[in-house]
Amino acid sequence: MKKLLDLIHSGQLTDWSQRCQEAFNDLFGAGGGRFPEKARQAVSLRAPGSGIEVPFASLIHPSNPESGAYGGMSFVLFPLEGRPALITMVVGTQGLSPDEEILGRPGHGRKVDAICRWLNKEFGQGQMVAWAKQDPARIDLDLPGNIQRLFSDYHAVYKKYGRVIYGLYLPGEDRAATEEAIKAFLDLMFAERGYQPLKGAEADAHRIQNDYYSHLFPDWTVEEIAALLKQRKYVILQGPPGTGKTRMAKEKLLKEVYRDNGTAIQFHPNTTYENFIGGLAPLHTDEALGLRFAPKPGFLMEAAQVAAAQPARPYLLFIDEINRADLAKVLGEAIYLLEPQEADRTLQLPYDFGEPFHTQLTLPSNLHILGTMNSSDRSIAIVDIAVRRRFAFVKLWPQTAVVQELGCEIMQRAFQELLSIFLEYADEESMALLPGHSYFLEKDPDQALISLKVNLVPLLEEYLSQGYVAAFSDSIRAYLQWLESLAV
Repeated sequence: MKKLLDLIHSGQLTDWSQRCQEAFNDLFGAGGGRFPEKARQAVSLRAPGSGIEVPFASLIHPSNPESGAYGGMSFVLFPLEGRPALITMVVGTQGLSPDEEILGRPGHGRKVDAICRWLNKEFGQGQMVAWAKQDPARIDLDLPGNIQRLFSDYHAVYKKYGRVIYGLYLPGEDRAATEEAIKAFLDLMFAERGYQPLKGAEADAHRIQNDYYSHLFPDWTVEEIAALLKQRKYVILQGPPGTGKTRMAKEKLLKEVYRDNGTAIQFHPNTTYENFIGGLAPLHTDEALGLRFAPKPGFLMEAAQVAAAQPARPYLLFIDEINRADLAKVLGEAIYLLEPQEADRTLQLPYDFGEPFHTQLTLPSNLHILGTMNSSDRSIAIVDIAVRRRFAFVKLWPQTAVVQELGCEIMQRAFQELLSIFLEYADEESMALLPGHSYFLEKDPDQALISLKVNLVPLLEEYLSQGYVAAFSDSIRAYLQWLESLAV
């Protein structure tokens, strides 16, 4: 990698073609290269010298002609005199072919995006140093104007190739950061071509992949959620089934962090404003009709009353399956109260509910609300923008580390296989259906097969029958067949 790093950081165009040839040649072979010699056949180097408008060096599909426009996925360096070369992933100006399958697969763009987010967090020092297009195949969309302005020195590059760049990293003075970036992009490109790094580089490649994969499925700790509740007061945990949302809320937060100072309820489609806020309810009496209607506090008012009585202790109202009810209707005008920075807001009530609120409801500052939301449930009400603005939404994703620690070998393999399918083929909507790690935590190999059969298989079959995974249904069916074969 040294010659390639020297090339990128040189800031010189002298002997560009020859230096590119030498630098890229060093990538291959067991004598210090990163990729096997046979991987050389998966790419062709295009590095024209002087006399062109925008100099570049690119690794392209070998089926492309030796000169002129090319197509498909490519790794490209754009040098600039006196500045480091811009590191990019580019679709050839000739179009997606011959890599339309790679570039059109959600997983490719998802990984490039994860690499760029990892580079920003790890090496940006609070600044943006990398960017990725949401969909690499959208070569009709130009590089966003704010990104062009942010890296304005490379204006000539954007003017000519802005529509086909789908990932970029701007090297700084830290050569180690540049090395991480080029390894991540090159490893991904060669993996898409079917080639993995040499055995001596396997551990390094695996480390880099794990680093940027952590940005595909970020992990939230109990401490981080507790801190967010303290700051924002109103939080919703959302994610696929089996990611431990309810367990985190009830066992970790309500029981341990809040020391059982709170209450848990569950929403359903018949939950009403009267249930949650308060309203008239029938009461049995000795009068002639045997009942009368009187104001009755709802869950929120009851929680506010308990919290107000102990202002020194945080109180948690946990709402499981919060979006199974129509939140806009359930909250009604009480949504006005859910402003974490304005604790003195007051709602005028239609009835006198007695002590301590009577006809005016105010939420005490020590009342925190935590909801959970199953992102795979398509039958539930959509959470509208007004509600989303008032809650902090936290996504919980399946965690590989949990399966590695608690699941047997069969469970680990089953999880990785299913994760790979969703990662590669699921669009953003379908990604929310990825079954969580709790489906894969059985330690006993014999029980593992039973657990997969009675828990995971019915879920995937339901996805298929409802058409939720239509875009990659063949891969899911093949996975189910593989699971069935394990029981033979």
